[in-house]
Amino acid sequence: MMQAFFCKLVPPRTTFVQDLTPAEREVMGRHAAYWKRLIERGTQVFALGLVLDPAGAFGVGIVEVEDMAAMRALTEHDPAITSAMGLHYEIHPIPRG
Repeated sequence: MMQAFFCKLVPPRTTFVQDLTPAEREVMGRHAAYWKRLIERGTQVFALGLVLDPAGAFGVGIVEVEDMAAMRALTEHDPAITSAMGLHYEIHPIPRG
């Protein structure tokens, strides 16, 4: 049975979206392409995008995969993470109800 997860991509600073460096912009482009490829290959993504929270923007994804290990594998291979720019994911299961 598949499980849904709420994934929050937390940037390294609250102003990240407003003051991306050229290198950060390139990495975030690879991040977007990575998730696009996952969706094209059949990963169930119900929501994916940027949340413009006044306290600091962040990325959000609602994804359905087999289990937490599968979810962690997807996020660990994300260029936003492998680039070591200081971004990280918070991952929370969404119970069926």
